[in-house]
Amino acid sequence: MLNNKHLNHQTLIYWFVVSGSQVWLENGVIPYGSSEYFKLPLEHAVQICEHNGAPVMWIDEAHLAELPQMTSLRDCLHFSEQDFLLISRAIQFGHMVQSQRFCPQCGGRNHLNHNQLAMQCNDCRTLHYPRIFPCVIVAVRKDKQILLAQHPRHKTGMYTVIAGFVEVGETLEQCVAREVMEETGISVTNIRYFGSQPWAFPSSLMMGFLADYDGGTIKPDYSELSDARWYGVDEMPEVAPKGTIARELIEHTVEQIKNA
Repeated sequence: MLNNKHLNHQTLIYWFVVSGSQVWLENGVIPYGSSEYFKLPLEHAVQICEHNGAPVMWIDEAHLAELPQMTSLRDCLHFSEQDFLLISRAIQFGHMVQSQRFCPQCGGRNHLNHNQLAMQCNDCRTLHYPRIFPCVIVAVRKDKQILLAQHPRHKTGMYTVIAGFVEVGETLEQCVAREVMEETGISVTNIRYFGSQPWAFPSSLMMGFLADYDGGTIKPDYSELSDARWYGVDEMPEVAPKGTIARELIEHTVEQIKNA
């Protein structure tokens, strides 16, 4: 349980002012200082954790008279993993407040419960915690090649690995196999866990996997992809940026191929 009752306007704090998937940065770094120095309303700030022994405070844009210049979360991928996850955490709380205003149980108005960091119904008192959407993302290897795909939203021509949302009643491994089959027409085997990354666009949890080619010919689903093909390590296109689990999967697979 966290609270800010012991804080005052001179307390040194890490500040996260969020608006949608954007965050305020001070000269390109996470703001650190007192509420008095930054002229921020401490009474509307919510402590979400601690970092380097100092409180981490989140403020939603609704509590500011004037919004400062904001930076997209995507432009924060170069931050350390710890800092990127702190920014993601604040952004997901902001999304919770905006998207969970009403209780799905009774339709009552929700308010933010500061102690639980959840939305609570004013009428039935039910707590509603931030929604997290599970997704899989997988690097598929075929001998000395990796499967890469291009999405219509990637205007730069960037290629990445296959990803998709987990369906109800589906294991993560089943989701991996289904998404690869649906989007590219090939089957995979030897599905194994790699790692995970919170992805606040707006509230996903990316669970990374590795898999091996099992059969079939690539037939891209053009309602989802612009292209999909096998790439050798010496002919790689532009790929997902550093800081993403997609890039980690690609680099790991390329390294494994080179060392084979």
